[in-house]
Amino acid sequence: MGLLVFGALLVASQANGGQVTGAIFTTVADGSEVNFNIYAAKTDVYLNGGPGPGAPAGAAGLPDGIYVFMVTDPSGKTLLSQDAAACRRFVVSGGNITGTFNGYGLCLTGTHLLGTFGNGGIPVQLMPYADTPNNGGEYKAWATPVGNYLCPLTATDCSSGVHGFQHDFSKTDNFKVKVSAVREIDTRFHDTNNGGALIDGMGITWFDTLGNSNNKWSYYNQALDVNHEAHVESPENGTHQIVIRNQVGCTVDGNSVFLNGQLLPNTGPQTVTVKMSPSYKNITIFIDVNCN
Repeated sequence: MGLLVFGALLVASQANGGQVTGAIFTTVADGSEVNFNIYAAKTDVYLNGGPGPGAPAGAAGLPDGIYVFMVTDPSGKTLLSQDAAACRRFVVSGGNITGTFNGYGLCLTGTHLLGTFGNGGIPVQLMPYADTPNNGGEYKAWATPVGNYLCPLTATDCSSGVHGFQHDFSKTDNFKVKVSAVREIDTRFHDTNNGGALIDGMGITWFDTLGNSNNKWSYYNQALDVNHEAHVESPENGTHQIVIRNQVGCTVDGNSVFLNGQLLPNTGPQTVTVKMSPSYKNITIFIDVNCN
């Protein structure tokens, strides 16, 4: 990619208005998926910005622009990324990641490698980042527009926001490295006009415990044991929100949203609260939505 003017490296530009739309997801170098977002090594993990697996045609990726990413523990308290923010910038064009910046000599050679073009653009390697202090091997990847980043781009960290990130302007996705236990929230959409058949391409918005959001879509991949679900991997301890909306292909029935088999009291489109307990070591929490 071409270089930004040097002044843009010293401080991030004035914050942009409005929340960030679209989604991010973690993947491998060729843009294909990994089963339940569990990776064998930290070097295997890449970031993609796009509608993500299962998204219907025309679903929006990240808005075009320049972004900064980081890796933290699931709580966001510990910054694990180890290089300057200038080295963690990527470009979105046409809704796809198209490249990175070299950071004017601040960056380590052979880091943030680019993968091959796949769903969501060209994946960007997240390394270098430290091991998570989380006992479950869980990490959180973040992305935000450069204009909403609060730290100097020449710094690795600062005291503003969450390591320079603001919740309202951040997209996040969780992943695991070197673990086998699965902890997840899966949302399924049922077609009441077709015997309750599961519907692919239906979207949810996930808000994590910090108030950051990301979009997920239901889809099927037998090889990865993804069974017509909108999948949230490795949700951290605390309260998560899953937003269920009416959309093309699903008008939410009244009295028809279930949490682990229990009918919820609210009717129609709603926000489902899911509490993840520290005692949940290997669990799938299902949200089932009836559509007509």
